[in-house]
Amino acid sequence: MLKEVRRLFPFIVRVFADGGYQGAATAAAVRELGVWHLEIVKRSDTAKGFEVLPKRWIVERTFGWLGRCRRLAKDFENLARMALAFLRLAMIRLMLRRIARHQS
Repeated sequence: MLKEVRRLFPFIVRVFADGGYQGAATAAAVRELGVWHLEIVKRSDTAKGFEVLPKRWIVERTFGWLGRCRRLAKDFENLARMALAFLRLAMIRLMLRRIARHQS
């Protein structure tokens, strides 16, 4: 499995995780998969209310884009491979729209 993960994602250098994943177990799991640097993105202790966290907004924005796809709005699929296929189709659609917008 380690070789497969490294083969699929040779470009990954750093792994970002939410504050809920800090700890020895997560660090050990990341070390097991490859030579990656684990960076925990935590909210400031002095923050009140909503605060945009670095790198985390990228994930939240992507979830927002995917939420616009009716098929992905709820978990309708019985098979995980079907859900993954529709997720890939949604991301392909987003990328194609972005490429088409820059071409014209």
